[in-house]
Amino acid sequence: MPPRRRTDPAAGESALTAWLSDPDAVDRTTLATAVRFTLEELGARAPGRSVEVRVPPFGAVQCIEGPTHTRGTPPNVVETDAVTWLALATGRREWAEAEAAGDLRVSGIRADLGDLVPLTGIGDQTRVAR
Repeated sequence: MPPRRRTDPAAGESALTAWLSDPDAVDRTTLATAVRFTLEELGARAPGRSVEVRVPPFGAVQCIEGPTHTRGTPPNVVETDAVTWLALATGRREWAEAEAAGDLRVSGIRADLGDLVPLTGIGDQTRVAR
């Protein structure tokens, strides 16, 4: 069963489009909406509970099928900041480059999401040249 969306997809697309147009000009609310929208999209595209993706303070999602956890910190965690997450989700940045630069904190054998990002087909400029 896909996760329930809390962010209106139209509002999420709008926020993501605003961020893509000028990342430095968006306010905190727009940034938060874009992050939550893309996290929810990741959860819908890769349902499951074996990996937790965290983008503090804006949101987190569990995704990818496999063993799940019920208490405490999950064994597979990805954590990053909002700008890095949106750049990964939209294809403006490569997973391996962000990880090598230390902009991703990744733990666990299932926590490599390089094959899942970018989330193609979202935002109006998703396929931006890197």
